[in-house]
Amino acid sequence: MTSVHFYHNAQDPLRLACELLGNAYGGGRKAAVIVPDAALAQRLDRQLWTNEPGSFIPHVMNGSPLTAETPIVIGLAGEKDWPHTDLLFNLAPELPAACERFRMLVEIVGSGETERMPARTRWMHYKQRQFPLKAFDAERRMAL
Repeated sequence: MTSVHFYHNAQDPLRLACELLGNAYGGGRKAAVIVPDAALAQRLDRQLWTNEPGSFIPHVMNGSPLTAETPIVIGLAGEKDWPHTDLLFNLAPELPAACERFRMLVEIVGSGETERMPARTRWMHYKQRQFPLKAFDAERRMAL
């Protein structure tokens, strides 16, 4: 069953996503990342190239010819076909499609009310489906 980790109060959700993706990649894991639109996908792409000097996190957009062999794959909300089933990061307000295929789902929630309201709905959805849930404060790096 998919376990779900919520990181609440992220001041910069992209920065946190890059950090967590770097940790996942460093640990040999593969991840899919859902973003709400192409503009955010481009921003994430740039940040993964420049996040830390001297470090590069291999990534491509979903649908690239290199998707199957690249550890980090970025796609838009609503996509269902992913080459990996280890980690799924959700930066979109919608419920991720086919999330039950993944071992772990990481929900990154910003600090504004516009981010929190959809996150509460997603939390309740996962809870009703009896997914194991954990919550963390993204800034203090503490379990809630």
